[in-house]
Amino acid sequence: MSIDELAPKCGEWLKGSGPESDIVISSRIRLARNLADFPFIRKCSDTDRIEIENTLHKAVAKIDSWQERVEYVDVSDLSELDRQFLMERQLISREHSEGSGARSVAIDSSEQFSLMINEEDHLRIQVMQSGFDLHTSYDFIDQIDNLIEQNVNFAFHARLGYLTACPTNVGTGMRVSVMLHLPALVMTREIDRVLRSMTKINLAVRGLYGEGSQAMGDFYQISNQVTLGRSERDLIDQISEVVPVIIEYERNARAFLKQESRNELNDKVKRALGILNSAESISSEETMHLLSSVRMGVNLGILDNVQIPTINKLFIHTQPAHLQKLHGMELSSADRNAARAQHLRRSLQN
Repeated sequence: MSIDELAPKCGEWLKGSGPESDIVISSRIRLARNLADFPFIRKCSDTDRIEIENTLHKAVAKIDSWQERVEYVDVSDLSELDRQFLMERQLISREHSEGSGARSVAIDSSEQFSLMINEEDHLRIQVMQSGFDLHTSYDFIDQIDNLIEQNVNFAFHARLGYLTACPTNVGTGMRVSVMLHLPALVMTREIDRVLRSMTKINLAVRGLYGEGSQAMGDFYQISNQVTLGRSERDLIDQISEVVPVIIEYERNARAFLKQESRNELNDKVKRALGILNSAESISSEETMHLLSSVRMGVNLGILDNVQIPTINKLFIHTQPAHLQKLHGMELSSADRNAARAQHLRRSLQN
């Protein structure tokens, strides 16, 4: 498996097959871990980074069950385009993409998990599942954590728990997040009220690509902010209690729009599909906005000739790096807009 081979495919988490997948795109759990014998990344020398990378590479290589399913990629050797591609795919973070020195990522062939080496911490393990499925995600990431810990010694304090570069991650080192598609709350202008209530209970709200990103396409990531003093189950339970409430708000908003603004809703959805089916040039931002309306229209039964997995895939495949990888060349902004429109027409008409 190479990065070029990944480009036309679709990760397991984008297939729209999990629980509550009309609203919840994916569930993700991330663990931050550091090796006991080395300083934190920001205090590491270039030699330290190389030794950390070698140590974790060997640890991954010792896991027999991963030999046929995990690809090890040297991020420091990748082009800017390939790094952006992996970031768009949610397999590495922006910080990992834009970092320096020895760093790598191990990628599961179905993209259910990836292991970022030398990001903010020595190791970031992440698992992604389609739909609202945090308990399955936790069981899976716990297995991965145990497999790696058989081969390395993580920095752990008897009272504080796992030691991490950022104090808010100390303890379990776990970040639990759920990506939601909330177009109806945006349309009814209820989204700000809902998001403010999240921050009041110490939950972080971010965009499609995590910290520092905008909520393009009406996508919002809800996650815990602090792990110290909380067990893994506490963190999962907190998100598991909040997300169903947001799902209910979104469903109520969709029902309201169907009942009170049916003509406006139908026009918005069908106009969005019409533009996507006929545009000769279109930006990434406009595409995300229009695909969001189409996705809601499919889930509400307004459109019946488009499949949710197709829409989910287009959210990723129309991003700049993906378009260029699919075309096999670097493209200017104008050429990307034309290529994006062509790709949309071909995918939707098929």
